[in-house]
Amino acid sequence: MAMASHTTKQWILAAKPTGAPVLSGPDATFELQTATLPPLGAGQILCKVRYFSNDTGQRNFIQSTVAPGRLYVPAVPVGQPMRSGILAEVLESAAPAFQPGDLVMDFHLGTWSELVVLDAATSQPLAPLPNGLPLTHYLGAFGASGLAAYTGLVYAGGVKAGDTVVVSAAAGATGSMAVQIAKKLLGAKRVVGIAGSDEKCAWIVEQLGADACVNYKSATFEEELKAATSDEVDVYFDNVGGAVLDAMLTRMKRHGTVAVSGAVSSYNSAEAMALRNWFEVVAMRITVRGFIMLDYLDKAPDILKELIGAAADGRIKLQDGETVVEARIEEQPGIWMRLFSGGNQGKLLTKLVV
Repeated sequence: MAMASHTTKQWILAAKPTGAPVLSGPDATFELQTATLPPLGAGQILCKVRYFSNDTGQRNFIQSTVAPGRLYVPAVPVGQPMRSGILAEVLESAAPAFQPGDLVMDFHLGTWSELVVLDAATSQPLAPLPNGLPLTHYLGAFGASGLAAYTGLVYAGGVKAGDTVVVSAAAGATGSMAVQIAKKLLGAKRVVGIAGSDEKCAWIVEQLGADACVNYKSATFEEELKAATSDEVDVYFDNVGGAVLDAMLTRMKRHGTVAVSGAVSSYNSAEAMALRNWFEVVAMRITVRGFIMLDYLDKAPDILKELIGAAADGRIKLQDGETVVEARIEEQPGIWMRLFSGGNQGKLLTKLVV
């Protein structure tokens, strides 16, 4: 018997931004529409979205200096729904692996919609987490954020026991996991976080276990960074680029490594990133290596087993590691934009209210 079609509210990309996305007015980046979803085909599932994953990397889905053919995921074309990671409940299934009521996750092929049609083959069923941990951690600590933190430190950065490691955006979803993985799982001798407020720095040191944290907004940031890294740095896990990267280049050991996860400081800027200390790469023989966690999906089951086990036994702490905002679909673009003004601690999630 053919399944009925459904309508849903969804945000589409209306115009590619040249700087910060515009949330209202005639030049708005996104437009809310009501769309009719196609009937399910074989191997597909109809889902009700419960949570949106908010990630700075989504900014590159809608406009980037990188040519579309060189991006690690397809760009969002104008007129198409905005993509994101989602946690959703199955309503109807044309796939034997899923039944109505099942909970599923997709890293990045969900959309800003109340209802979505997903391919079962790329949808991940969700198993209960130990100690009653919320399933939302599958979108953060046990999802793309945790995998990026682990693969960046281990495979791109080559962190070894006894290393000194610095992590920028250390209060964010990926950075907060990177701090803990470096210190608790990889045996780094010293871990220093960089964040945008004294309150976040206190959380990074007192709760996450960093040895020190520096507020990049401080008028004496460079002096404080030098003091916190007096023995210089083996591995810098870079989430931000820009002025923080420029300062960190002067703190790297000879033959040190910069593992580049992102460059959020430049995502909403029309100006070119300026690095006055770039020759440090030559002088100190620094390795700068970009990475994408999708390159290591074959290792994901073992990594996630290790991360979940570390959270279960208390080595990794997830308390206060999520910022969950309950909101209607109409509010989603504004919630996502909070990422670019520091409006989150740990993972920023939208709990969708319909």
